[in-house]
Amino acid sequence: MDSLHQKKDITILAIESSCDDTGAAIISNGKMCSNVVATQAVHEQYGGVVPELASRAHQQHIIPVVDAAIKKSGKAKSDISAVAFTQGPGLLGSLMVGASFAKSLALGFNVPLIGVNHLNAHVLAHFIDNDSCDFPYLCLLVSGGHTQIVKVNDAQTFEILGSTRDDAAGEAFDKTAKMLGLPYPGGPVLDKLAQSGNPQAFKFPDSRVDKLDFSFSGLKTAVLYFIRDKSEIDPSFVEQNLNDICASIQETIVSYLMRKLKKAVKETGIKEIAISGGVSANSGLRAAVTDEAKKQRWTLHLPALEYCTDNAAMIAQAAHFQFINNDFATQETVPYARNH
Repeated sequence: MDSLHQKKDITILAIESSCDDTGAAIISNGKMCSNVVATQAVHEQYGGVVPELASRAHQQHIIPVVDAAIKKSGKAKSDISAVAFTQGPGLLGSLMVGASFAKSLALGFNVPLIGVNHLNAHVLAHFIDNDSCDFPYLCLLVSGGHTQIVKVNDAQTFEILGSTRDDAAGEAFDKTAKMLGLPYPGGPVLDKLAQSGNPQAFKFPDSRVDKLDFSFSGLKTAVLYFIRDKSEIDPSFVEQNLNDICASIQETIVSYLMRKLKKAVKETGIKEIAISGGVSANSGLRAAVTDEAKKQRWTLHLPALEYCTDNAAMIAQAAHFQFINNDFATQETVPYARNH
């Protein structure tokens, strides 16, 4: 690999395969050159991701996706300085497909390998084509599997100030949407319906857990009983009040997230704020955090919508920082399902 260090440009091929989207991206000297993703429609009929089907679909998609990312980037294979992949957390079978393919490419290209933490990549997503963020900053990471408030001291140093004790915000959106009979994935559908509803129509409880931690299991139970009790009295209740129910659920989740974020700002004194993860695409959350930023004079960083959900561009961005810091993996590196 001696020849690699003689290259003036840092060009990284990144692969994302943590769940049910197969992604590949090319970043060169910190600038994103391509970002390709293949989604998996097979899970829709099951109302959720089926791990075994996800790993099989990754095997089908990964070659054409990586090929497309390289071609769209305008870079030659010989330009690639390193190969990065999502090491975890995520579905282990899906991660293994990406990791194995990345290892093979790194050997074939005779370049280093970079294992990227999926959550760290989400936290750094707003750096994509944007270098104006100052350290330290607070990031509200909200996705289907994780809800955290993270203090980011630099591109390699992350301090978790609070996290969920049970379900994540994205899971709360998706599960309550499923209770309402909405199609998978339910979170974005609930968001769309909520925009035409009254967020004050119904009151749902949030959890009063200590410090900066979160809990969403109680909300799911409350919504379940609410739907059951109302439907027993009037079988058409949900259908007639669907927009208002969606708006009220969204208001409960968003106001809860904002309460914790404002508490974190007060405790740390940090006013450089970012949100990331799939739920950062939610219109209610984006509006709430934008309004609060104006009131409190926060410097706010919102990722572009294409970088909110799982994508390889954020893996590439995180890998760029790791390359600069000589943070490389070995061929013995293995993926991990849970964060550590």
